[in-house]
Amino acid sequence: MEKKKGHYLGTEIEGKWWKRYRKSPFLARGWGEYWLNGEGFYFLRYFTEKPIFLPFRQIVDVKTGKWHSGRWAGGKVVIKIIWEEQGQRLSSGFVLAGGREELWRVRPELIKLATAGKERKEAS
Repeated sequence: MEKKKGHYLGTEIEGKWWKRYRKSPFLARGWGEYWLNGEGFYFLRYFTEKPIFLPFRQIVDVKTGKWHSGRWAGGKVVIKIIWEEQGQRLSSGFVLAGGREELWRVRPELIKLATAGKERKEAS
């Protein structure tokens, strides 16, 4: 997938907007570019070197909403990628350039790839 523009709103711990996941590179919010490949979802904030990486094998759900991590998206739809790491359920929120059309294109692809990633993990 080619890189596309978006905005990272932050990562919540256990669905609580006031509990932000602060592990690098998840701390800073901001604009950047996202893409998918066979391993996961990537988001590289502008002026940073290390992208946020969410492996498909850790993604458990993909939701949508109007706000995330205490931030309202100005009426735009937020894609919320629910994932698990070290026993914690985390939710990373993104606004994708291209609006609803892009969201409805990316969301099913993310769900399909995450399901396939879990099946590969269970098979090994």
